Amino acid sequence: MVTIGNVQLGEFPLLLAPMEDVSDPPFRALCKAQGCDMMYTEFISVEGLIRDAEKSVKKLDIYDYERPIGIQIFGAELDSMQRAAEIVEAARPELLDINYGCPVKKVVCKDAGAGILKDIPKMVKLTEAIVKSTKLPVTVKTRLGWDENSIYIEDVVERLQDVGIQAITIHGRTRAQMYKGEADWSKIGNIKNNPRIRIPVFGNGDIDSPEKAKEYREKYGVDGIMIGRASIGYPWIFREIKHFFKTGKHLPPPTVTERVAAAREHFIRSIEWKGEKLGVVEMRRHYTNYFRGFQNIKNYRSVLVTEHDPEIILSTLNEIEAEYADALAPVVRF
Repeated sequence: MVTIGNVQLGEFPLLLAPMEDVSDPPFRALCKAQGCDMMYTEFISVEGLIRDAEKSVKKLDIYDYERPIGIQIFGAELDSMQRAAEIVEAARPELLDINYGCPVKKVVCKDAGAGILKDIPKMVKLTEAIVKSTKLPVTVKTRLGWDENSIYIEDVVERLQDVGIQAITIHGRTRAQMYKGEADWSKIGNIKNNPRIRIPVFGNGDIDSPEKAKEYREKYGVDGIMIGRASIGYPWIFREIKHFFKTGKHLPPPTVTERVAAAREHFIRSIEWKGEKLGVVEMRRHYTNYFRGFQNIKNYRSVLVTEHDPEIILSTLNEIEAEYADALAPVVRF
């Protein structure tokens, strides 16, 4: 049984990665329904939180049906991180996760996210301070290193464990790689197999099929897998992986009706949580993924990504379902 603090996650949990503008409550509801064991909020700026910025505070919204859930924060200043930890604790998640892995320039240039990988002593100091400032279990998500010449991840994990983190997720790339090339899981496996490591070790990067999830589970011995990009527009990946682990067989892909139903639910929840204007606009990035591989979908997609009227959007989704109902849904995940 994998546990983080008092949170029990089963024998081999599947985690939803924190993804900005993706892993919000509407999307998390879909992933939870498909078997995701542990989810995280979008990453939240500590500077935004302590200044009560509306966008940052909104990301603290969590719902009982999502539990267990972690709230993820990023920042680089000790005082701000500690104050933000107090705010996060008041929101009552199961855990607090620190983002030391985001490679985006606007985050890195402030020495936050993966930027802190250039200053490991500061990374350890910040983590220790947060552990001491909250009663929540503290976990970390990070990368292998800043670049191929500064991969110190085994030492980093030991030091973070020593100051009190209760689990770690490692994306198998450096910051310099961004999302290019292939994730190196061998280094994640080395950490899991280090006898000095007692905390759960989760792997992240390139898991886009049940076969790969099973292969990496067996080959690298990790305690669980975090899935990010492969879940976008395809929350069914969680149930498919679990079924494959259990039976060695594939579930049938989601039908056209299931895909439309998911897009419809996502859209309605988006409007309910964000309001009509923002809910309509921010949903547009998801339609390509829900209907990837559909033949002659361009005209429908054009309406979905330009229309502002929710009723027309819902009507268009109904038309997609009616037109493609007799066709086999394409097996396209990622």
